[in-house]
Amino acid sequence: MWKTSQLILLQLQKKNYFCYPKKNALNFTSMYWTLELASYLEDAPWPATKEELIDFAIRTGAPLEVVENLQDLEDEGDMYESIEEIWPDYPSREDFLFNEDEY
Repeated sequence: MWKTSQLILLQLQKKNYFCYPKKNALNFTSMYWTLELASYLEDAPWPATKEELIDFAIRTGAPLEVVENLQDLEDEGDMYESIEEIWPDYPSREDFLFNEDEY
């Protein structure tokens, strides 16, 4: 029988709302990022360690999903320079078709 959380993950996978997949024993991704979730880390003190990012997310009141995603990161004591190292597909300014000179 499918658990509700597994069905939600399947729906997220179909809509490509997940990234940097980490698979558990059932081959379901346990970490996903959206633009909304990643936006909570925009003001993080980069570069930062996993523990510093978790602390920042908790202190700033980020949703539980952000903290859980950060906890799922492999901890090798490395410093993360930006959100792109956590979510490689994080859209940059060049990814948006937006001409700032028009506004």
